[in-house]
Amino acid sequence: MADLKARGSAKKVQTTHRYEFYALVCVTQGACTQVVDFKPISCSAGSLLVLRPGQAHNYGMDEGWDGWNVLFRPEFVLPASTAPRDLGLAVNLHKLPEHIALSGNELLTVMATIEQMREDTSLDAQIDDVHALLRGQLHGLLARLFIVQSRQRMSEPTTSPAWQRFKRFQQLVEERFAQSHRVNYYASQLGYTEKSLARAVDSAMGVTAKAFIAARINLEAKRLLVHTDMTVATIAEKLGFDEATNFSKFFRRESGCAPAEFRRRQRAEL
Repeated sequence: MADLKARGSAKKVQTTHRYEFYALVCVTQGACTQVVDFKPISCSAGSLLVLRPGQAHNYGMDEGWDGWNVLFRPEFVLPASTAPRDLGLAVNLHKLPEHIALSGNELLTVMATIEQMREDTSLDAQIDDVHALLRGQLHGLLARLFIVQSRQRMSEPTTSPAWQRFKRFQQLVEERFAQSHRVNYYASQLGYTEKSLARAVDSAMGVTAKAFIAARINLEAKRLLVHTDMTVATIAEKLGFDEATNFSKFFRRESGCAPAEFRRRQRAEL
């Protein structure tokens, strides 16, 4: 981060970006509040953020912190022998949480791995060999994060059937939120009753299933308003609204302002 700040202006570093790649942001010293999908996340030494394509991210306004950024395209974590027709992540990054807390030794090991990767980018060798080395190191780093997360999960209560129902619902909403906004659609697709789905979502998140779906639609609306030049009508259609006015009413109810006003406020901060 110190290098990044030195290369660019503070305003550029603090601008909200929507990534088309994966990013790992590991805080190594100090404390800061970063913003992911318009939500603040408090970070301190040992905090590691896992950012996915499509998410909006801002490093925040804090100055007294440092850390590492690891940026990579989805295809970079594929085995080199994978055929084009078999494209798919060799490790399922969506199973990692958004925020991982690394302990002292875990943080030192992760830092050492990233530092070695940084050094190896400058190796005097064939570029294909360097890429193969970095690919292996990245797989090792991600595998370590999965182990850390697995250990932390083992210390938590056993996952309940209700939690499993919620996770299946969450995944389906992520895939189809623009296709359907109705709870009964998701309950039917998953083979649940609306009541059992409602209990699962309330137990996991403390909100109704309808509110959970609305929050995901609203998040995508915010992303599109800030990071594209699509008209409000086009965004409404993309998100499954039959009329732009219905979308505007929905957005005002969820966000407290009109879509155009939200876009203006966010871009004024860039």
